[in-house]
Amino acid sequence: MVTHKGTQTLHTERLVLRRFKVEDAKAMFDTWANDERVTRFLTWTPHGTVELTTSLLTDWCNRYENDNYYNWAIEFEGKLIGNISVVQFTDSNEEAALGYCMGYDFWGKGIMTEAAKAVIRFLFEEVQANRIVITHAVKNPASGNVARKCGLTHEGTKRECFRSLATGELLDISELSILKREYEMTE
Repeated sequence: MVTHKGTQTLHTERLVLRRFKVEDAKAMFDTWANDERVTRFLTWTPHGTVELTTSLLTDWCNRYENDNYYNWAIEFEGKLIGNISVVQFTDSNEEAALGYCMGYDFWGKGIMTEAAKAVIRFLFEEVQANRIVITHAVKNPASGNVARKCGLTHEGTKRECFRSLATGELLDISELSILKREYEMTE
């Protein structure tokens, strides 16, 4: 049975995962929200102004009142560098779908894998999720590498099922997942 706990502060060896604050808008905008390299495979386009980022963060911060809302700011060496969130939680199936993005300057350092492992641990051990899913554009294999390093298994690929807002191209999307019992076998 799922026990929602809301976005709790999580600590890893190098990271602090915490709730966003509206005051994070400039750092978010400067570090990743306005960068087309980061948003190329996401469901949103680069923010044109810091005001758009501020508006988004105002909405996100208001959602923290809900125990079933999970959205973490990722801090590395005291700097806000990205986010990881549950983009969909289906209580009836005890399933959480994760999404993440991070500033380009921080790619390839194992940071997102570290953040995702902490969130997966929290969702399985604290929230009692049974299944965690990550989807990614096939043309963005680094995102899939994060999922595989977290123990997720490739389930399949949906062909041309997502239109990139950045390029207009129809993209193939891969889905990976891990079950709680599989997670427990690795711990």
